[in-house]
Amino acid sequence: MIFTLSSPQKNSKQFIARQGQISFFSYTSVENIEANNNQVLSIFDTETNEIAVNMLMRAFVFKKDLMYEHFNESYIESDLYPKATFEGKILDFEKNNNQLQTKIIRGKLTIHGISKQIDIKTNIEKSKDSYSMTGEFIVAVSDFQIKIPPILASNIAKTISVKFRFQFQPYEE
Repeated sequence: MIFTLSSPQKNSKQFIARQGQISFFSYTSVENIEANNNQVLSIFDTETNEIAVNMLMRAFVFKKDLMYEHFNESYIESDLYPKATFEGKILDFEKNNNQLQTKIIRGKLTIHGISKQIDIKTNIEKSKDSYSMTGEFIVAVSDFQIKIPPILASNIAKTISVKFRFQFQPYEE
């Protein structure tokens, strides 16, 4: 009889996305603001249904250098708050369900040093040994004490649409 050894049991329930994607969009009357970050790290545990996301704010790519500069220096203050994080739990997740699942992830989003509880509607697909998660949510700029100079207030939206996509693979040490 031949036995195959797999990775340690503790890791078989953990999945990692090393190049998750997060983008945001802000409509304004002057010029739309859009940015993408393809260097987002996320870990997902199918035993506890917990998920954690960590991203560097300076990794966002903008169409214009000036937008990048304003975002990092004036609004997000990336030197003081270099990362944004999310820690949450998927409600009613069924790890053995191979069908598309639409679930709520409830957790704490931290941006600009401020944490806020949010619910995020998420689509989850399982294929063999991987999971894909996609979704979209709205962030209110004022919730995270991001200051916008009064002269620019009409050029910056009060809410930002955030989209994400993670492709999780089994975690191996």
